[in-house]
Amino acid sequence: MPLWFEDFAAMGADEALVSPGRTVTEADVVSFAATTGDYNPMHTDAVAAAEGRFGERVAHGALGLSWCLGLSSRTGAFEGSALALLGIENWEFRAPLRFGDTVHARARVTGARMTGRGDAGVVRVQYDLVTQDGVVAQTGLMSYLVRTRP
Repeated sequence: MPLWFEDFAAMGADEALVSPGRTVTEADVVSFAATTGDYNPMHTDAVAAAEGRFGERVAHGALGLSWCLGLSSRTGAFEGSALALLGIENWEFRAPLRFGDTVHARARVTGARMTGRGDAGVVRVQYDLVTQDGVVAQTGLMSYLVRTRP
């Protein structure tokens, strides 16, 4: 069930939307490498990655960012109400996403303002991509254009 601009605007700072989890697999990373053309050895070469900073292959940072968007849509909050993603600000990659990690997205509304037309508003959302151990692997702010209640 979608949330409308009014619903997001009424959310308190302590309220969060939490997505279901998703586990990072080798297939996910190989597919992302093929889609983007990013075959950096830290993602695709087990021997080279074993000698690298993380001691093993890790997922692409951009894969985590993409998953954050996808996982947030699985909450149902934006389905049918979000008109556009307006921007991503201050995205930070704080910890690697390792094969076997299960992550979920946690979203908190940090601001909402009505547009001049009055049929939609801008909603600012602070996202955390959180591992099964409670580690915030990625974090940042996204802004959406969201419809008002019909």
